[in-house]
Amino acid sequence: MAAEPKKLPGSLRNNPSLDLWIGIEADATVTVRSGKVEIGQGLKTAAAQVAAEELDVSLVRVRVKTADTAETADENVTSGSRSMEVSATALRYAAAECRAIMVRMAADRFGVPVDQLSVEDGTIRGPGSNQRITYWELMGGKKFGRDATGTVPPKVPQAHRIVGTRVERLDLPGKVFGQPAFVHDLTLPGMVHGRIVRPRHQSATLESVDTAAVEKLPGVIKVVRDGDFLGVVAETEVTAIAARDALHRAARWRAGPPLPDEDRLYEWMLGEATMDGGCIDGVHTDDCPPEEPPPKDAQTTLESLYARPYILHGAMGPSCAVAQWAGGTLTLHTHSQGVFPLRRALTNVFRMDEADIRCIHMDGAGCYGHNGADDVALDAALLARALPGRPVRVQWMRDDEHCWEPFGAAMVVKVRASLGADGRVADWRFDVWSNHHGNRPKGNPKESGLLAARMIENGLPPQTLGPATGSEAGEHRNAWPGYAFPRISVAKHFVTAHPFRCSSLRGLGAYANVFAIEQMMDELAVAAGQDPATFRLAHLPDPRARAVIEAARDAIAWGQHAATPGRGHGIAYARYKNAAAYCAVAVDAEVDETTGVIRVTRAVCAGDAGEAIAPDGIANQLEGGLIQSLSWTLKERVRFTPGEITSVDWETYPILTFREAPEVETLVLDRPGEKFLGVGEASQGPTAAAIANAVFAATGVRLRELPFTPERVRAMILEARRSA
Repeated sequence: MAAEPKKLPGSLRNNPSLDLWIGIEADATVTVRSGKVEIGQGLKTAAAQVAAEELDVSLVRVRVKTADTAETADENVTSGSRSMEVSATALRYAAAECRAIMVRMAADRFGVPVDQLSVEDGTIRGPGSNQRITYWELMGGKKFGRDATGTVPPKVPQAHRIVGTRVERLDLPGKVFGQPAFVHDLTLPGMVHGRIVRPRHQSATLESVDTAAVEKLPGVIKVVRDGDFLGVVAETEVTAIAARDALHRAARWRAGPPLPDEDRLYEWMLGEATMDGGCIDGVHTDDCPPEEPPPKDAQTTLESLYARPYILHGAMGPSCAVAQWAGGTLTLHTHSQGVFPLRRALTNVFRMDEADIRCIHMDGAGCYGHNGADDVALDAALLARALPGRPVRVQWMRDDEHCWEPFGAAMVVKVRASLGADGRVADWRFDVWSNHHGNRPKGNPKESGLLAARMIENGLPPQTLGPATGSEAGEHRNAWPGYAFPRISVAKHFVTAHPFRCSSLRGLGAYANVFAIEQMMDELAVAAGQDPATFRLAHLPDPRARAVIEAARDAIAWGQHAATPGRGHGIAYARYKNAAAYCAVAVDAEVDETTGVIRVTRAVCAGDAGEAIAPDGIANQLEGGLIQSLSWTLKERVRFTPGEITSVDWETYPILTFREAPEVETLVLDRPGEKFLGVGEASQGPTAAAIANAVFAATGVRLRELPFTPERVRAMILEARRSA
């Protein structure tokens, strides 16, 4: 019986051609290709290190090309912290096999066995003094013309010289020194500028608009109206903005249904119709588990409700794209996190072949998750269609971004847990209410996740939304606790009403779920009279989980300072998706009980992402996630009235400032030889819970509703003092 073919690792499985990953160029450089995108996570640098290591070339020779539908592998969307796991793994095996192919070519030319050859910086040397040849001489821009077999093993960790070392980020110098780096900076010959006009209610429709005056403005090329879609193209960006403002004044919108009462948002969610299901070990189940009573021998049972509001991605640079139609084909420069899914979605909107659309990724100015990048790409394509041959650059304005990007979904979590006589958790019940977390554009020809697709005449309706069903997906991401409890029950309640368009925000449901789990763990520790860090360790058999908690605990000098009124420290832990990176966060915090202001003075983040290809990149990810979570936790929520969204700028949607950022120490626990673990979304949940736990240590008050604004903190402290 023939043996089954070896399953290729990572993204090689669906993209086996070696030429999709590695190019040996005639100018003595190496082109490394990845279908994933650089969004600030350091992918380009890590990919270059992986390839340079396996090829035995200097890092300075490596050029990295990311997602382009005409040149790279289709690796779907850059999301879920899986780029290293699937793309870097594929690249590692592809590079190892390309090296082996070239060494075999040299061995055949020299007439010597392969094991007598060595490689240094792309030069292959044989046993004879004149036996040397370079990669560039062997290949010189030619294709490998074959698929990967997966049979060439990568180097063992002990042989690494580049992987695991600290190197300069490839993507940073240009950004630091002000060179054009983003799609926002792109300038093409003959390029013109567009702007879009939309209301501040996501369900409003365009009733009427008088475009005559705007069309006469100097520099205005065209006003485009297609159903409820309204935009303008002008010779300069300044003129486009002025024309947009004039169109806003001229447009009349039909109001959509009233939005919920923001002050009673969580009550509204708990009272709405839901589609109920469950989750077992991170896997969705259609059956919602009944809520069983606590064990009869339970010594203590606690129940608490936790909540997070709608949150923005808050990209520093508004979404932007450049589109050009020529000869019936469309070329798009975009900062989409999924150029291939975007292309599939666009083919359905325009009813054309995939081969006639090219999507080229360029850096965007900050976003982890599904913001407006895909939507502005369609906006640009629609405006450019009205001006064939001319590139049209469309950039959203700040109020476009704040009102129309897909929000991070609001969530309510109820946790009930019991302690046994031994002081350990004996029972755990977890209920989560949520909107949807996954609304990225897909290839369905009958519906679309692109915003303008539902606005144009003969467009496509929005995508059908329902509970997440994938493993560790959407609302149940990290809902299953990562601790060893004897009885666990997780129920999901998908809120079917959708007042806003929501989609993937960094971490999906993990931020709220870990926030709830790790606060309850602190509450249980207090009820059991145990140290919170020790209590967690007692429920964690995984030594790698224990290691990150111990590292964060020790670095923050846990328990070594006397308690001081208004000051405290807190700790929290999670393994992202219960399968990716391990992360523990410990913080020192001060609380001004008069003003309600929380100040995190110091934070320690310990992470284990498996083998650390680029330690600085891992540290950047952990620290960046911590800072972003600090902003979410202390400040961020979408504000709205029944008639409109009111969070339209940085005044009405404040974020953390540089002065408010704490000292952060990041500890990377390297695991040479272990598989890569996604780290980009590991620190958000633990950070929020660690802050809440530190506030409790400082004040004795539990903050279970996000964000911890001064007004909310002050009110909670006053209420606690009155009831004391």
